[in-house]
Amino acid sequence: MSVPLASLTTLRVGGPARSLVTVRTEAELVAAVATADAADSPVLVLGGGSNLLVADAGFDGTVVHVQTRGVRVLQGDWCGGILVTVAAGEPWDAFVERTVAEGWVGVEALSGIPGSTGATPLQNVGAYGQEVAQTVARVRTWDRLEGQVRTFPSADCLFGYRTSRFSGDDRFVVLDVTFQLLPGPLGRPVGYTELGEALGVGVGGRAPVPDVRAAVLGLRQGKGMVLDEADHDTWSAGSFFTNPVVDAGAVPAGAPAWPQPDGAVKVSAAWLIEQAGFARGFPGEGAPARLSTKHTLALTNRGTATAEHVRALASQVRSAVAQRFGVVLQPEPQLVGLALDPVR
Repeated sequence: MSVPLASLTTLRVGGPARSLVTVRTEAELVAAVATADAADSPVLVLGGGSNLLVADAGFDGTVVHVQTRGVRVLQGDWCGGILVTVAAGEPWDAFVERTVAEGWVGVEALSGIPGSTGATPLQNVGAYGQEVAQTVARVRTWDRLEGQVRTFPSADCLFGYRTSRFSGDDRFVVLDVTFQLLPGPLGRPVGYTELGEALGVGVGGRAPVPDVRAAVLGLRQGKGMVLDEADHDTWSAGSFFTNPVVDAGAVPAGAPAWPQPDGAVKVSAAWLIEQAGFARGFPGEGAPARLSTKHTLALTNRGTATAEHVRALASQVRSAVAQRFGVVLQPEPQLVGLALDPVR
């Protein structure tokens, strides 16, 4: 029996899956994936659906909906740190909220990000100057090729800007993630100007952990980046494009840019989009898919959009940016069964 996927994604678009299996334990997760593999059925592992654009034709295979739960604090002296193992299906923001309540430092600036914990190492989720790579101690996975559990310490996860050894490769299914956090009343030094200004401490300053979470949630809400059923600006996959990393000589004049350790420069995708002629809310009232009225990096479903509407809008934006600046934006969500138009 086919199962619609639109209701399982934050964009609320996407056709049916041939079959859907909801798993609530690690054993069920491994069994579901192994059974599908044995039957030579394509597999799509789905967590919170916040970083996913599924085609209107759906997915002709098995969707494994991960609903595993559990947060386990490991005992022992970890050089003054706290090791916490979190099940893949645990909602990410609920975990962040707990770290703040417990006085654990390290992920407070990642508040308000939707989705599941198991998805965070795939693209090295980051925001407001923090990335999960800064706190991930290890990632435990099911290796579909070898048919066994494999654990990767942080150094072997090959973390980079919005990438890791797990991105773009469905060989490894995340079972749980262990984070190393620090106890203390103050958050990590602020690494993002906007957040530093909101907290009144500036870049490099520190503020109480609850204050950091509150400030981040306020900033995200102002950009439509906190899920709200009544606000179509939040019916999105978050930032649809990553900030491009370019050679120092290719930075457009006037673009907000951040030098990288390797000599390259990261450029603001939102600025490129706006300078290419796209205002917030483009293309205007009546369009089923539009840029958010709060932030040009978010492509939103206004209630009647299809995956094709979203795909076409993303392609239009990307092509215009490439023509204007010679920079090809890369989509951040996983695209299933569809692709953006080639840039000419």
